[in-house]
Amino acid sequence: MALVDLNIGMILLFQIVVGILGNFSLLYHHTSLYFRGCKPRSTNLILRHLTVANSLVILSRGVPETMAALGLKHFTNYECYIPLYAHRVARGMSICSTCLLSVFQVIMIHPGNSRWVELKVKAPKYIGSSSILCWVLHMGVNMFFPIYVTGKWNNKNITKKRDLGYCSSQHRAKIADSVYAAVTSFHDSLGLGLMTLASSSVVFFLSRHKQRVQHIHRNSLSPRPSPESRATQNILVLVATFVSFFFLSSIIYVYLALFDDSSWWLVNAAVLITACFPTVSPFVLSHDPSISGLYCVCCGRNT
Repeated sequence: MALVDLNIGMILLFQIVVGILGNFSLLYHHTSLYFRGCKPRSTNLILRHLTVANSLVILSRGVPETMAALGLKHFTNYECYIPLYAHRVARGMSICSTCLLSVFQVIMIHPGNSRWVELKVKAPKYIGSSSILCWVLHMGVNMFFPIYVTGKWNNKNITKKRDLGYCSSQHRAKIADSVYAAVTSFHDSLGLGLMTLASSSVVFFLSRHKQRVQHIHRNSLSPRPSPESRATQNILVLVATFVSFFFLSSIIYVYLALFDDSSWWLVNAAVLITACFPTVSPFVLSHDPSISGLYCVCCGRNT
């Protein structure tokens, strides 16, 4: 085993342990709200879908890549098919859930007219159906991607193949690669754009609200920053991690789809970068009460 493979395997293993612990802790918290008699926030359903998607992103690509890097297993065609398909679906769902969370926040805090009030009442009813629709759409879009995937040790007769880490992919027609790259880049660009726009709107509303209640904060003796400032900081951290990691991974994935000379380090970089946001996001979300749902009506009293 090469030293560089061992290093990659250890980094992936660290991401898996930290990411799964963070996401499962967040998922356990939101699931336990029901059993404690709490009335959770509407965003809790989005967060449950997000934590499931993040966990799948980390496990579906991290575990096979770690096993292959450490020389523990050689994968068959079928064993390549399932993890890569699950990874692409979960990655898209992670982007979709994060955007859905940001858009829902904008709707709920917008100090608008009667139209916004009506939208605030209706929006929570469509959270579940919107999340399920995201799962179905990403399953359908990524159906054709793993069909061309084979295990590295099961394709000796294939002369033209592309390295995908622990698996290989047969070269497809250029038009198929171009279509897939266009769909991926459009989806990621739309998600990044919506997330940035929605989060900017939330920060703008919080800044306006902070100016209105500035006299209250001035009279307060607490040295802690205001709730608006803490919420703004958490939103900015979430947006920065989301945009930076998914923007980089999107560029790499489009490059891998269009060009045949995909190097080993580029494939591993794509795996590591894609798993960064699912690993970090639960720790960012858990520090924002307005998102994580730490405030709920529990057993008839505010907690």
